[in-house]
Formats: sequence, structure tokens, C-alpha cells
Amino acid sequence: MNGTYIAGNWAVGHGDWFERICPASGAVSWHGHAASPEQVAAAITTARQALPDWRRLQQSDRERILVSYGEAIKSRREALATAICKDMGKVLWDALGEADAMYGKIQLSIRALHERAGEAVDKAAFGFTQLSHHPHGVMAVFAPFNFPGHLPNGHIVPALLAGNTIVLKPSELAPSVSKIMADAFEAAGLPEGVFNIVQGGHATGAALLNGDINGVLFTGSEKTGLMMHRHFAGRPEIMLALEMGGNNPLILWEPADHDAAADIAAQSAFLTTGQRCSCARRAILPEGAWGDAVVDGIVDRAKALKIGQWDEDNIFMGPLVSEDAAIAATQFQMNLAKSGAKSLRRLKRLERGGGFVSAGVIDVTDARYVADEELFGPLLQVYRVKTFDEALKVANDTRFGLSAGLVCDDIQRWEMAKAELRAGIVNRNRPTAGASGHLPFGGPGLSGNFRPGAYYAADYSAWPQASQIAEKAARLAAIGFPG
Repeated sequence: MNGTYIAGNWAVGHGDWFERICPASGAVSWHGHAASPEQVAAAITTARQALPDWRRLQQSDRERILVSYGEAIKSRREALATAICKDMGKVLWDALGEADAMYGKIQLSIRALHERAGEAVDKAAFGFTQLSHHPHGVMAVFAPFNFPGHLPNGHIVPALLAGNTIVLKPSELAPSVSKIMADAFEAAGLPEGVFNIVQGGHATGAALLNGDINGVLFTGSEKTGLMMHRHFAGRPEIMLALEMGGNNPLILWEPADHDAAADIAAQSAFLTTGQRCSCARRAILPEGAWGDAVVDGIVDRAKALKIGQWDEDNIFMGPLVSEDAAIAATQFQMNLAKSGAKSLRRLKRLERGGGFVSAGVIDVTDARYVADEELFGPLLQVYRVKTFDEALKVANDTRFGLSAGLVCDDIQRWEMAKAELRAGIVNRNRPTAGASGHLPFGGPGLSGNFRPGAYYAADYSAWPQASQIAEKAARLAAIGFPG
């Protein structure tokens, strides 16, 4: 199969051979050669050559093409969802929701561009002032496996609207969606060379980072994001927009309906098999009977979750992205247990193999050491505390800051939590994994570099230019000037 897409043409990659194995079925979903360093350089050169005409195009024309792309995405909804399912095991209803989000991104991005990175003219005594925005240039987009369509699309659409050109490196764990995106761009009439794809793993990514690019738009792990940040140290001319996940807390504090609290916690922790960067990793509850009842409810829901392959009926949770990820999740749980944590419901590998695991709940209140790491899987760590102030302290005891939540009927506690929780997304009586495309997505700490995406992606897709304009040159009344 094809390893590169350059200037509207598919070509076999010249790099290492790799295959993508579906973690649910064990079938090969993609196979081919990665792009070689030379092919990556060619993709960047092609994007560079396409840049002048694309950025000079009228804004209305770029918007028209992106609207047409949205319609092409909409008509490929089932194909997109199936590719996502077969690559990374996501259940069908979840994958269809991802395809819908890709379509919904278009109008949101157009609105955000005009609101946050548009043009403005104001009168001044000498004439007028003008605000305009300009594209950065060639943008390298690194896609994650968990939302292989929606998350790169959330970078690509705002960047293209602003006049940038793109080289996309899909995750090697979910490479198939990118071809459907390319087909949709072709159907929309996107000029050749504006959108390019290089398939592959570490070597392909390294070649892209070392190429003649103007920016990196990345969603992925803390480890990779920090590597990119170090790679471009001392190069402020490179735009870096890094989203690197979180170790997200959910405080549950005595709402009247403890079943609703358990529902919110279970969905926060186990949605998309725990493979959303905004999933709750830590549940913080008061000591006593109310907390006991909610924890029991979460465990009951973990036991009841239907787990299976994407095309089976009434499935809530599919596999983790790979067998290696399943092994890593069980090892993480084992390390907690060795440190004194108490397993309430074990995350264990299922007999059907692959990436399939059960949902787990573990009480880490008395553990000697709990790593401040993002486990990308369905394991919820439980902390029991005496006071609400202690709950806030535990919630903020993390290097990350992406998402947090409070389940509570008390408005005063909510106001306190909203003020104190150090996270970019703070929800009340809603799952932590619920994010709105009308709002920014990102957070402080190791969750990113203060370049939030979603509605705020317009901010990192273009740079502002301020102008003072007079119709004619006129003498300036200044002390010391002759005449």
C-alpha cells in the first residue's frame, strides 16, 4: 500500500516496512513501506512550493474549499469510522461520533478564524489602524492514534483556513484514515501540494522535525511532546502547539444522587477504553458511607461494561490500541499493588487476547508511591480524603493540567474548585472527557505549552500584524527636525 501522498499523488514508501494489526481482530488493517527521509523532504518541498498561491488565495475561496471538504467528509462517514475501528479497535458508535466531529469542525473553525484571527480596521487621527493575520508557512502535523481523524483534523482545518500548507504524519498505530482525508480534499478541489502525507514511525517523524518546516502541531504523549520541545529549543521562529495529555482528577463530593456520581465517574474513566487524554485517571472521594457507596457503584459499573469487537452489538468498550498497551496497563496496576494499593476490580487481560482488557478500579489511598503518569487505559485510581480542602490538594498534586471535574450539588464548593483547580478544562456534574468544540482544549503544566486547540486553534495557525496607515506622507511636527 501507499506510504506517501505528495502533490496529489500516492507513491510507495522507500523506508522500513510496517504493518498495522487490528487489536480487536488480529487482522492486518494497513501495510506498506514508511516514507524515507528523502520522501519526507520532498513532501516538505512540495508544501513549500504550494504555499504562495494558497496563502494569496482569497479567504472566501479557502473557506469554500474547506466547506466542500466538510461535505466530502460527511459523505465518507461510514468509511472513516470503519477505518478507525479496524486500525485502533474503537467501537463503532464512538468512531461514528469521531467522523461527525470532523465534519462539525469546519464551521466552528471558520467562525473561530474570523473571531480570533481575522481583520479589523479602525479610524485614527492620521488615517486608520489595521489588524491582519498571516500564515506561518509549512506546518508539520503529528496525529495520535486515539482520534486519528478528529484530532489531526482539528489542527489541519484551522491551519489551512489561515493559509498554511500541511505535511501530515499519521500515527503508525492508525494510518488508514489519512487516505480518506486525502480523498476528501481532492474531491473538495484543494490545490495539489497543499496537503501531503508521510506514513511511518520514529524515523519518519524525525525526518519531518529536521526538515524545513515553520511549525509543529502535535497531539500525543508527554514524552514525545517534551522531546519536540527540546528539539526546537532556541528556535522561537518555529510555532509549537503541543497537547500532551493529563493525569486528570475527578472529585466526587456528596451530591444527592450517588448513582449519578458513579455514572459520571465510570464514563469519565472508561470511555474509549480510557484512551482519551481527558479521561479521569483519579477519583477523589470523602471517607465514610457516601464515598463507600459511590466507589461500590463505580466497581459495579466496571464489572457490567460490555467489551467486544467494534462490529458486535451493544458494546461500550473495545480493546486497547495494542497488545503491548494491554501489557503496560497490567504492569502499571501491578506496580501500584506492590506499593500498597488495594485492587477493588482488577484490570486484566481478557482471554480473547489482543488489546482486550477489563476495566479496573484500585484504591491508592494508602499506597507508598503513586507515579504521576498518564496511564492510557481503563484503570481508575481512587483516593479517599477527610476534607474538601484535602480533595483539592490531591487533585492539584500532578505535573499535568488538562482536565478536572467536580460532582457536587453545592455551588460554593464548585466556585472554590473552579478557582483552585489547575486545569484547562474543569467540568461540574459532567464527565471529564466531555469537551466542547466551541471552547479551547488544553491546559497548563505538562499538558501542553499554552497553545490550546479546538476553538483556540485559530490562535496558533496565524500570526498578527498591526499597521498604522496614512494616505499620504506628511511632515511630522517634532522637536529638532529642520524646517
